[in-house]
Amino acid sequence: MRLLIAALFIITSSFVSIEPEWGHNYNDALQWAQKEHKYILVNFSGSDWCGPCIRLHKEVFVLQDFIQLANTKLVLLNADFPRYKKNQLSVTQQKINDEIAEKYNNKGVFPLTVLLDENGKQIKSWEGFPSSPSDFIYDLQQTIQDNQK
Repeated sequence: MRLLIAALFIITSSFVSIEPEWGHNYNDALQWAQKEHKYILVNFSGSDWCGPCIRLHKEVFVLQDFIQLANTKLVLLNADFPRYKKNQLSVTQQKINDEIAEKYNNKGVFPLTVLLDENGKQIKSWEGFPSSPSDFIYDLQQTIQDNQK
């Protein structure tokens, strides 16, 4: 009986993708992307005030298709801009996020999701919460496919 339970656990756990981690340092993301030949997906969010940003993380970035794509093709980078004092970032992290925003989100759009190549060149961006999460993921997949070398 224990063997059967162990076998079922192994089988079912193999179908569950591990949710990818979001990094917070642009230079680290760039190095990792170059090393692994992956794209960088930057998400600009306001984690404690922007409703569409919160929804994006809770309803899109947790979907199995997104996780699978992220695990194979992407380095994820979150540039968060919280407003409440209790959620404020360190001075160092705020400076890193400000530099990323200056380069890729100088209009201050939230949420904004930007796809970069492994050298940091912007390929495409998506503003706001997508009308269809599955269409967003499909568009992201197609954009990556169209830009593969």
